[in-house]
Formats: sequence, C-alpha cells, structure tokens
Amino acid sequence: MPGPLHGLRVLEIAGIGPGPFCCTMLADLGAEVLRIDRPDGPPGNPADVLGRGRRSLALDLKKPAAVETLLRLVERADVLVEGFRPGVMERLGLGPEACHARNPRLVFGRMTGWGQDGPMAPVAGHDITYIALTGALWSMGRAGERPVPPLNLVGDFGGGGMLLAYGIMAALFEANRSGRGQVVDAAMTDGSATLMGTFFGLLGQGRWKNARESNRLDGGCPFYDTYECADGKYVAVGALEPQFFALLLKGLGLDPARFADRDDPARWPTIKAEFTEIFRRHPRDHWAQVFDGTDACVAPVLDLEEAPRHPHNAARGTFFARDGGMQPAPSPRFSRTPPAEPAPAPLRGAGGEAALTDWGFTPTEIAALRTGG
Repeated sequence: MPGPLHGLRVLEIAGIGPGPFCCTMLADLGAEVLRIDRPDGPPGNPADVLGRGRRSLALDLKKPAAVETLLRLVERADVLVEGFRPGVMERLGLGPEACHARNPRLVFGRMTGWGQDGPMAPVAGHDITYIALTGALWSMGRAGERPVPPLNLVGDFGGGGMLLAYGIMAALFEANRSGRGQVVDAAMTDGSATLMGTFFGLLGQGRWKNARESNRLDGGCPFYDTYECADGKYVAVGALEPQFFALLLKGLGLDPARFADRDDPARWPTIKAEFTEIFRRHPRDHWAQVFDGTDACVAPVLDLEEAPRHPHNAARGTFFARDGGMQPAPSPRFSRTPPAEPAPAPLRGAGGEAALTDWGFTPTEIAALRTGG
C-alpha cells in the first residue's frame, strides 16, 4: 500500500536534524517529498535514515531561474518545509508571502530552535541549548552531577521535527475547511517545553520536587531506575503500580511485607541499595529470563546492535535491514493503508529531472535549467 499520506506533495528545503526528520515521517507514510538540495551540498548517502523515501532536486537558489523554478513547484505543493534562520527564505524571495501569492493553500512549515520571533530568534543554537532553556536538560541526570544530554531526542526530534509534523497535519486539516494555508512556526524550545508539560503541572501541584533524582520518574525512585548486572550490562525497572511492584519483589525473591512503606522517599535509598546488590548477583539475560512474560515491568537495556534482534521487535518488524545496517520501520501502524518500506535516501540531485516532469515541467524547460546551471 502507498500509505495514508499518499497524494500529499511536500517540498523540503534541505537542512539538518529536525526538518529532515519531519519530512522522513511524512515520506514514510506515503507523502511525495521532493528535497531541494544545494548543487554544492552534501552528496547524499543511501543509508541515511533522515533522507530516505524522497527524490532530490539540486537548485542554486541564488539564481533567479532557480527561485522561479521553486515557486512553480510551490504552485503544485501542499506543504513546504524549511529550517533556515528567520528571514533567510524572505531574502531569497521565497518567504511565506511570495509562496502564498502562488499557492494560497500552501502550508509553510518553519523549523527553528528559538522560533520566528523573540530576542534569541536570530541566534545560533543546537538541541542541547534549546532544551537547556526549558527545564528539560536540567531535569535529567543524577543528583549532584552534571545534567545528561538525552542525545538530541528531546529538542531536534520530539520537540522539533515531530512537533512540526503534527503542526503541518493540523494546518492541512484546517486548510481543507478554509481553503487557505498558513505558516507553522515550530520552535524546539516550544516543543521541548510542551514535552515537559506533565512535570511543570506536577510541580505546580506540589507533587514534583525541583531537584534531580528526587522523584518517581527521574531515577530517584528505586522501582523506576536502571540496575547493573553481574556482566556489566543493565536492566530497566518500571514497577510503579503496586501489583507490578509485587511481581518485581517475587522475581527478586523478596518478602513484600518488608516494603509496605515503599512510597516513602526516605526509604528509597535503602531499597535501592538492596535492589542494586541483588541485581549484581546475576547477568542481565538471567534477569530478562526471570521476568520474561510477567507484568513486573523489567526489561533488558539493549544496545543499538541488540535492539533489532529482540524477539518482540523482530516479530513486529520494528526494524528492517538496509545497506548492511538496520533502520527503524515507519510508524505508527495503519490497518487499511500500511506504507511500503521506504526507498533509500537519494544522492544529491537523484530523481530531480523526473520530479520536475511529474510536477509539470516540459523537457525544454528542464533542458534550459540544466544549461543555465
């Protein structure tokens, strides 16, 4: 099947991180994504997950003919995604006003760290600096130690690209009723703040301590943490509910009567020390077998090579093999319109001329663009 977004046309102005991730999500579900690359940009890599499932057209947007070409493509597009600093697209003659003059229904997705306005809008940054300003980075890590960067999952991907994809789909839904497109201003600071909403809410209710490793979900709680095993590998424990905690104690061979006060934070260091000692008695896979199939909420902590081989992931096809490595399959799942396995990422410019033909350009026009560089 072509996927639930089959028929959606997306123009992606090549960038890094969250913008490509957003477009990969759309392409994975069947959207036709045409990436606009710089002629002197990266050459492309078929194994690049963030480039898969689209074609590439190399345009020199410093040339008027290339700008006009992109505006003609805009006329047939549903969505445009760009991740430049505020004002760059406008200086190229490709800002929202110019694009909406060609296509009033266009959804113009803008991906930045700080947003399109505010005192920091023109300043450079990266995931780690964006989430630093929202409380997200400060909240992760062990007490008394440095905050731990959560890869770039919170800013770039969850609070950035995924937020933009959500905003684009919301704007498309509204455009189907109004007949008018709009700008989606997706900022990684806004998105990471949204992801932190639960914790701001709990803090306001007096149910969250503003200190690392002091709460149920930040490593302070002994039944929501990771433990080292005899072989130096780890298990993850998430036995928050009483019935799950009881099964955890059973697997560890502990008497439940001794843990009636498990919800008292003053007892947590003692309980954690006991759990630590017991988990270190056996290797990780021993504990994985002990808790396999139970509701104790205990799982082995797998590395990037182990994860695709886990029986559950293998059974669901969570990963697929490509170019000697593994990639995550498109998600979520759809009952009627499951998407096909995404095509490999294109090399720079690959499929560009065919895309121009599909989007309404004649052979003569394409030849003129090639001749004009």
